[in-house]
Amino acid sequence: MGSGCLKVTKYFLFLFNLLFLVLGAVILGFGIWILADKTSFIAVLQMSSPSLKTGAYILIGVGALTMLMGFLGCLGAVNEIRCLLGLYFTCLMVILITQVAAGLVTYFQKETLKEELSRIVGSLIKNYDPLNDDERNLKDAWDYVQTQIACCGWTGAKDWESNEILANQSMTAYPCSCSNSSKDSQVDKGFCKLDVPVNGTATYADWPVHEQGCMDGVEKWLKDNLGVILGVCTGVAVIELLGMILSISLCKNIHSEDYTKVPKS
Repeated sequence: MGSGCLKVTKYFLFLFNLLFLVLGAVILGFGIWILADKTSFIAVLQMSSPSLKTGAYILIGVGALTMLMGFLGCLGAVNEIRCLLGLYFTCLMVILITQVAAGLVTYFQKETLKEELSRIVGSLIKNYDPLNDDERNLKDAWDYVQTQIACCGWTGAKDWESNEILANQSMTAYPCSCSNSSKDSQVDKGFCKLDVPVNGTATYADWPVHEQGCMDGVEKWLKDNLGVILGVCTGVAVIELLGMILSISLCKNIHSEDYTKVPKS
């Protein structure tokens, strides 16, 4: 490879590693956000499922590693250090294989994940008590989810029939965060009373609430944003592959260029 091509490869690799620094910072920030967030569906999952908190720590670790890798790649490219380029290639290959494996596991375990989510949200709805300050952040997070997605319960409003407080009130109250009525627009947590309960009792069908369950809302969001998600994943994979190709090419040609500079006897 000529010196001109070598320089182009070197600076392209440098630019790719700047992208990796940014990507690592994004992943690191996402992991920290999962741990710190208290007002969204992530908070509901985090407080109910230890595995999500573990996943957040893994994201923080991966983000930090990606940033370190980007720094090593920049250093190796600019200074033409073969051992750093080799280390960079190896790390990229391991990360790419791990990402593919994680994607396959998530795809084939999606039904198990859905069942776990149903269990977590079902337990939350059953034990929801607006007067109990225990797990206040968890309850506020679920109210926020129902308000933002315009949904009620996990599969539908019927899920709230399992709530002990509502059952004791003969279903004459309903979750305010589920309401589709303008009069409840200023109240997004706790329970609201029905205006005119029929014979002092009611069912979820009498509530002025959204018919859509939050599971359908989450699935709809994922479907609507599937193109963006796949595009990001594909873009990351392509960048990693190009980084591997450039690093191994530069590593190989640094060696050959140095070898030609050895004086002949």
